[in-house]
Amino acid sequence: MSRFAGFLFGRRARRRWIHLILGGALAMPYVFVGQLVVGPATNSRYVFNDLPLQLLSFAVGLPLAALTAALFPLTRSLEAGAVRSLCGVDAGLLAYGPARTRVEKGRVAAWFTLHLGFGGIISGMSLAVPPFAGFLTALPLLVWLGGASLVDLPEALDQTWVLALAPVAGVATLVALAACAALSGTLLARWAPALLGPTPEDRLAAAEARAADLAVRGRLARELHDSVGHALSAVTLQASAARRVLDTDPEFVREALAAIEDTTRRTVGELDAVLGVLRDGDTPGTAPAPTLAADLDGLLRRTRAGGLRVAAKVDADTEAVAPVLSREAYRIVQEGLSNALKHAGERVSVSLRIVVADGQLEITVENPLTHAPSCRPGGGHGLRGIADRARLLGGTVEAGPSEGDAAQRVWRLRVRLPMNCPPTPRERP
Repeated sequence: MSRFAGFLFGRRARRRWIHLILGGALAMPYVFVGQLVVGPATNSRYVFNDLPLQLLSFAVGLPLAALTAALFPLTRSLEAGAVRSLCGVDAGLLAYGPARTRVEKGRVAAWFTLHLGFGGIISGMSLAVPPFAGFLTALPLLVWLGGASLVDLPEALDQTWVLALAPVAGVATLVALAACAALSGTLLARWAPALLGPTPEDRLAAAEARAADLAVRGRLARELHDSVGHALSAVTLQASAARRVLDTDPEFVREALAAIEDTTRRTVGELDAVLGVLRDGDTPGTAPAPTLAADLDGLLRRTRAGGLRVAAKVDADTEAVAPVLSREAYRIVQEGLSNALKHAGERVSVSLRIVVADGQLEITVENPLTHAPSCRPGGGHGLRGIADRARLLGGTVEAGPSEGDAAQRVWRLRVRLPMNCPPTPRERP
């Protein structure tokens, strides 16, 4: 019983009733236009006082409403907004923009006709039924107070049992009105996604926009992780190494402090570039992304200043590497060295090899496994970011411990990237 009462008089039912009343209000101008057509056609001067002619005027006005909805594309946006607010329909099921194609305009015209048709009927009932129901409910009291002089009833209704049932009939008519309004509102809410919802083309465009947004977010997350994460790891080790030899090796301390200054300055510039993308949607030109050709030497110098011994072998013409490949390869090298800094510790020898073989740029980073107990296949976000970068460029990634004697095993990161890699989403026109 409570569910039935909620269906008739609950908050959602009341809001949908308001939506129907708005439809009735929107239908009034079309009804007036219909009267201008029906009046001369029926030779009647008092269309407003004739219920059948009023209904005929209403029927004539509905096609005009459909034509209006088809001619004004913004009708879909306005109606969708009203449905979202008043009918309790999920916003994801409705289209946001105006109708453009003939199919969309036809659906909007059908919806607008249904909204105004149901709304006009429910509005008329809402005006007529409550006073009638109130009269029936109060009829026994009126007869008892004033008798026939106050209420002139037809002889067929001037019966005791009729007066006794009049209040019941009054309440029943109100319930019937609420039921009609609730049912109409439910039907409109159910039809709204089909008539006001996005077309398959709209859904495809939304999915593509969502995928592009996720790609940008993923790229920004990788940039932040690689640049800021590497900088924090390097600065931490550089500061730690400088503190331990502060009194015995001032020259090393000066080099470490200079490396910290250089690292933080570059990282702040890269962070500003990423935040600029988040704020404005465009990458600022004042902070270009680092590349192998321009920035590899500085990366190695800053890494070594933290106490990590890096043996680098570059057997590739980094100047000839495509810009997008050079940028992504730099980030991969940076993340590989950052992992070695975090997991292998200070004074550990790390081997970096960058070569070109069989049309692929191969990057290999190795460090002793005995000093990297926390390294594991498929580890944290760094390896995941490297895998994402390689996948976007059509490359492959291998990460894990090498086989052999436990004392000689190493942790090896090997990335192969095709030299003729496809452009990433941000490179495409």
